[in-house]
Amino acid sequence: MSTATYPETWDLEVFFKGGSDSAELKQHLRTYEEKTAAFANQVKQFETPDSKKDADQIYKLIQEAKESMMGLRQAGAFASCLEAEDMNDSGAGVLRGKVTSLFADFGTAFQAFQQKLSKSDEHVWSELLEDDKLSEYAFIMTEWRKDSKDKLSEDEEGLISALSVDGYHGWGQMYNALVSEMTIDVEVDGETKTLSVGQANNLKSHSDAKVREEVTNKLEEAWKKQENLFAQTLNHLGGYRLAKYKKRGWNDFMKEPLEYNRMKEETLDAMWGAISKSKEPFVKFLEHKAKLLGLEKMKWAHIGAPISSSVKTLSYSEGAEFILKHFKKFGPEMASFAEKAFKDGWIEAEDRAGKRPGGFCTGFPQSEQSRIFMTYSGSMSNVATLAHELGHAFHTYALRPMDPLNRMYAMNVAETASTFAEMIVSDAAVKEADTKDEQAALLEDKVSRSIAFFMNIHSRFIFEQRFYEERKEGFVTAKRLNELTIEAQNEAYAGAVEDNEPHFWASKLHFHITGVPFYNFPYTFGYLFSLSVYARALEEGTDYEEKYMALLRDTAVMTTEDLAMKHLGEDITKEAFWMKGIDLCIKDAEEFIRLTSE
Repeated sequence: MSTATYPETWDLEVFFKGGSDSAELKQHLRTYEEKTAAFANQVKQFETPDSKKDADQIYKLIQEAKESMMGLRQAGAFASCLEAEDMNDSGAGVLRGKVTSLFADFGTAFQAFQQKLSKSDEHVWSELLEDDKLSEYAFIMTEWRKDSKDKLSEDEEGLISALSVDGYHGWGQMYNALVSEMTIDVEVDGETKTLSVGQANNLKSHSDAKVREEVTNKLEEAWKKQENLFAQTLNHLGGYRLAKYKKRGWNDFMKEPLEYNRMKEETLDAMWGAISKSKEPFVKFLEHKAKLLGLEKMKWAHIGAPISSSVKTLSYSEGAEFILKHFKKFGPEMASFAEKAFKDGWIEAEDRAGKRPGGFCTGFPQSEQSRIFMTYSGSMSNVATLAHELGHAFHTYALRPMDPLNRMYAMNVAETASTFAEMIVSDAAVKEADTKDEQAALLEDKVSRSIAFFMNIHSRFIFEQRFYEERKEGFVTAKRLNELTIEAQNEAYAGAVEDNEPHFWASKLHFHITGVPFYNFPYTFGYLFSLSVYARALEEGTDYEEKYMALLRDTAVMTTEDLAMKHLGEDITKEAFWMKGIDLCIKDAEEFIRLTSE
């Protein structure tokens, strides 16, 4: 393996020098504040199109909206990175507030533009979409038209957007601020360490059962101590959404997440239906793993436990080399892209205090670069996570030939690209294992991801559905949120786990993200959808890379049902499609049990 050394911290200076105090950034924000105001004034003067002759004016407004959108996203991505790398950077919080406010102003103007467009007569609309300048925007413009007809008046939507800064996004920022103050004291290797939540979460897969139990208990205590504050953030986020839906006349709280993901309810029902019918093999897996760990029944603290100490750990640079080696087997462009990301400091992976928990990938559209955030501690699971985030970044890279307005893909297909990259690495790890014990341990890690998607994510979905049902009737107390969590975990894990993590609702960032509710099922969708894509890749080898990139380029310009039919020839509204992927995961679970029973 190569001895190349890659930086473990990212380079943000290439975007704006000086961090949250950057003079360049301040000028950037002033520029886009002026551009947004100018766009808003032009929209005020814009009249609903009554002829195809209005196409030129519409095109001009679209280009100006696109420029503002890209500039604000550039600043927003920078703020996200600053907040993540140092949760105590108060300047980053101020910056986030400024960017959020500018986004709200832009959103108000953009919605007004969309609403005026949507009021045009049907025959005028058809003629506009056939115009040479506008035809490439036909899919998203049709979405704008439909969305606008579903919403309130221009003034009312503008008011909602303005109030969202402090009445909605502010609660998400409050959650992040609360988490940033949390630390956990845990004894590791005879030394008591004060850890951030992100660092503590990494210890849930520690080889020492006592460490796992201590960190699980300490985290649960920490979330419990703050449960009433976190209940406030969650309830106000949910309450805001429901109030907005009610004003718009939306009776179904699933309307927004489904439309955001460009998928039908039948597709979601088919996916969960297939999973619900397939729990037993994964229950057996957890039961078998519990026995290997010396437990009568699986406990929450040990779900992520390694079953063997023989699995090697990899330094960050070694993990990078492992990823590059196997990306090359899939295709040269993906490997070349990943190598650039490693060499040019696109990744923040250092294991240190003060970082926020979790991982993400964010894009800087004006620079055509991405940045990846995670905390790397050397496990093969960390390597898989790193590959996962690189998959997101490659998705953005593959979309570069598309107009920026045709790059806005939804969460479910975003998770397809990331999970596809993760599979390349996890499969390779299993195949390259030096011993039977190592192979079993790596296979266990692979099956554990299936458990996460089919059980953990399922519990999140069940919890969030029931939370919204109860939130319609009023504030849901922390005690009740704990009860809903326990019920959801017992159902989703089919009774395979002896205890529960009652405050999971508080600890999981995704419940408190303001972008869109139900940031859970897209992960499972992406996992299973990518299994079909991965199967094609294995069949066709490196020749498949261009077809894969063509699929990625289509993710923002068609529904998921149409995407699957065009590129896979599959009807994803049927359980049969989802069962194909689940069956592959079941084979992995059965192979693990066989290997560790001999």
